[in-house]
Amino acid sequence: MNDYDALRDYLMRQKQTEFVLSFEQIEEIIGAALPRAAQRASWWDSLRSPDIQMPQREACLAAGFVATRMPDGQSVRFRKQPSERRR
Repeated sequence: MNDYDALRDYLMRQKQTEFVLSFEQIEEIIGAALPRAAQRASWWDSLRSPDIQMPQREACLAAGFVATRMPDGQSVRFRKQPSERRR
């Protein structure tokens, strides 16, 4: 089981097409602390360096969402992608 499977499952249950979760909320969902790297925007960017597999990106994409770290550095915007853009 991937550390971010719980995030994927959470995202798959969402009806909203766009919403923001704080790092605290994400940690609650995954049942663990996020690594320090999560503070970097590139760690969340689902569309950046698609050839490099990262579990958190894969979880978001598998659920049909693109993640973007917010400017506050403490939250992430999740935006649902149209079906044809999913992997």
